[in-house]
Amino acid sequence: MPAEAIVNIGILATMGEGEGVMGLRRDAAVVIDADRVAWVGPAADAPAADLRTDAGGAAMIPGFVDSHTHAVFGGDRAAEFDARMSGAPYTAGGIRSTVAATRAASAEELAARTRHLLDEALRQGTTTVEIKSGYGLDVATERRLLEVAARFTDEVTFLGAHVVAPEMADRRGDYVDLVAGPMLEAAAPLARWIDAFCEEGAFYVDETRRVLTAGRDAGLGLRLHANQLTRSGAAALGVELGAASIDHCTFLSDEDVDALAGSDTVATFVPGAEFSTRQPYPRVDRLRDAGVTWALASDCNPGSSFTTSLPFCIALAVRDMGATPGEAIRAATAGGAAALRRTDVGRIEVGARADLALLDAPDPVHLAYRPGVPLVSRVWRGGVETRTWSRA
Repeated sequence: MPAEAIVNIGILATMGEGEGVMGLRRDAAVVIDADRVAWVGPAADAPAADLRTDAGGAAMIPGFVDSHTHAVFGGDRAAEFDARMSGAPYTAGGIRSTVAATRAASAEELAARTRHLLDEALRQGTTTVEIKSGYGLDVATERRLLEVAARFTDEVTFLGAHVVAPEMADRRGDYVDLVAGPMLEAAAPLARWIDAFCEEGAFYVDETRRVLTAGRDAGLGLRLHANQLTRSGAAALGVELGAASIDHCTFLSDEDVDALAGSDTVATFVPGAEFSTRQPYPRVDRLRDAGVTWALASDCNPGSSFTTSLPFCIALAVRDMGATPGEAIRAATAGGAAALRRTDVGRIEVGARADLALLDAPDPVHLAYRPGVPLVSRVWRGGVETRTWSRA
């Protein structure tokens, strides 16, 4: 692969060395060699390379790191969204309506849908994505979902503990036994992570503890859906168990924030879910004051956040969560990387993966300043400029 120098970058947001929370460097250049960043510095000092690309004074950011998606599923829940926007309340039980369609879909049908969503995300600047199972809720389908997810990413998460399977609704204990036993055994070779939805209508704290502990014993890292609808005690459980990320975090107590601040667990916000469910938006002020690392993710799923757009989530975080534009962009890049415990993505520095997004804008702030406008003009993923997702 020829080395490529991208020069005449007006503002480069490195998320490392540079000005402010985004690590800004002006009149900059980046040199890519193979799939890595080989050099970063002033455009005037850029070393020779096989190819030279003129950024035309535009801004460049790291590719977005979407650390929470449910991008493998069948069916559609537009009618549910319509009802919710007409006044029906949001409940976790809507997940079950996707299960039948997902079980009926072939692996190829599921993969085609996932590829479409990831192509969509890539065109909006996403270059790293986590994908969960959770719409199978039986051993065979959960394994099929994980096999599909693994076609597209290394960041595969087993979420058998999404809700209790419909056919076992009156046998909760048996379903938890299934998830922590045979289902986990089938899933563990295909996944890096295990997750659980600890909330009203899903799983209780003691059930969640059992599932996550079993996953940890099987060698999987821990993630957790927590405190989306209530102060359930799930966030404290996640910190106690050493989860890499606690996601949603809509209702955090002061004690939860203190626990997060004393840990390396990332609080991941998914404002697309608040947009779609009309739940109150969480605020970042307390986390900022406490020094908590936080991330933004899309939560792409057919029920409560059917979006692949991290620029949309950035705009929501700025408008409704109290984040500055720089904080929100960092949360969708370096923050997402921290939520996946990755140091090779979410930043532009020597040795990092060459995952880059060039904006049709002079400043990254335009991602929040011009909401809804497709500002990502070019994307490099693993050093290759592309508009379609491939297994990296």
